[in-house]
Amino acid sequence: MKFEELNLNKQLLAALNDLGYVHPTTIQQKAFSVIMSGRDVVGIAQTGTGKTLAYLLPMLRQWEFSKDRSPKIIVMVPTRELVMQVVETAQKLSAYMTITVKGVYGGTNIRTQMAHINEGVDLLVATPGRLLDLILNGTVNLKLVKRLVIDEVDEMLSIGFSYQLSTILNLMPPRRQNLLFSATITPEVENLMNDYFNTPQRIEAAPVGTPLASINQQGYELPNFYTKVNLLRLLLRDENMSKVLVFAVTKKLADELYQEISADFPAQIGVIHANKSQNVRFEMVRKFQDGSCRVLIATDLIARGLDVAEVTHVINFDTPDEPENYIHRIGRTGRADRRGEAISFITPKETPYREAIESLMRMQIPIFALPAELGISEQLTPDEMPKLNMPNIHEKFKLKKNTGAFQEKAEWNVKENNHMTRAEKMKLKYGKPKTRGQKKKGKK
Repeated sequence: MKFEELNLNKQLLAALNDLGYVHPTTIQQKAFSVIMSGRDVVGIAQTGTGKTLAYLLPMLRQWEFSKDRSPKIIVMVPTRELVMQVVETAQKLSAYMTITVKGVYGGTNIRTQMAHINEGVDLLVATPGRLLDLILNGTVNLKLVKRLVIDEVDEMLSIGFSYQLSTILNLMPPRRQNLLFSATITPEVENLMNDYFNTPQRIEAAPVGTPLASINQQGYELPNFYTKVNLLRLLLRDENMSKVLVFAVTKKLADELYQEISADFPAQIGVIHANKSQNVRFEMVRKFQDGSCRVLIATDLIARGLDVAEVTHVINFDTPDEPENYIHRIGRTGRADRRGEAISFITPKETPYREAIESLMRMQIPIFALPAELGISEQLTPDEMPKLNMPNIHEKFKLKKNTGAFQEKAEWNVKENNHMTRAEKMKLKYGKPKTRGQKKKGKK
């Protein structure tokens, strides 16, 4: 099927031609007519299957120009990087249309964004926190909103945007079309749909948890962190690894990994995570996109906002403890009908995580033999050091109550005031109070 077979106008077809898009993906084909009908939609598709175009194309096809400059379409995404990418895609698709697309996100000057919004906007892309701020201060007027898109909703909920989402949904006009897109449907997502959606139609490009068929998966069982580092160095010597995304579970680990391997590949390694400034993150993504940075080390949260074409390899330096995150990670490669490679480093401690992933996917990750030239390190990180089970000395010598002369320490510290005044002593001795001084003389 080609895009010409969809009910698209000349402007959109011309923009798609400029972008080199010929064939719609499965989710784009399935979602188009349903969204055009005006029904609420829940699109279930993995990362890399074209979800952004799946909701933008039908909305832009139905776009009608309005002189009122309040937003008519709002798209919510979890990260600032994804805001920028959705804005860029929407602007390219609407290149031959009269529509203003703008994006807002946290971590930058809100007054500047307020000024941009006041100039007028038709399609607004935003992170939930910043959007709520702009709604509450009166900058964003919701009265004309006809369509609301919530993309990567499972990620929004997992990083704590539940309150912002529910508040925004309660403030929206009741007559609107709701579009929700996600790679996984969690119980929280189900509750959100039940509360705010009007009998949505579900569209699945693939069963939840099913890895993309275009991705080759493989795993290596390794004993520790430094052996993982050795294997990563070895793999990155392969020139076919031209655009590699390496996942680290924490910001600290991402920085440590960068320190370990950056000297071996000068000017080829980059790292991004939430502690990096906005400008640094945007610049690093730009370098990774244009190929000047060959390897990018990233955390899950940041990588969820990346939409980088032609990623040849995804390397899970550590196995994620949430199996859904594995699906999101490997979905960064094998996009747009290209083949991709996903490689996982698995320690004995991470074996239960691998089993949970395999249960979700209903398939096993093939385990490969370690390369003969790989150096097995015996060096351990502080977290990998065996923990000594020292006896609790305080418990061993803890004194029990009512054991003769010994009492618990708490009782030793209780001080009693046994001091008696002279009057109390005299009363105790004579049975009645005694006073000092001479006795009173009787009358003569």
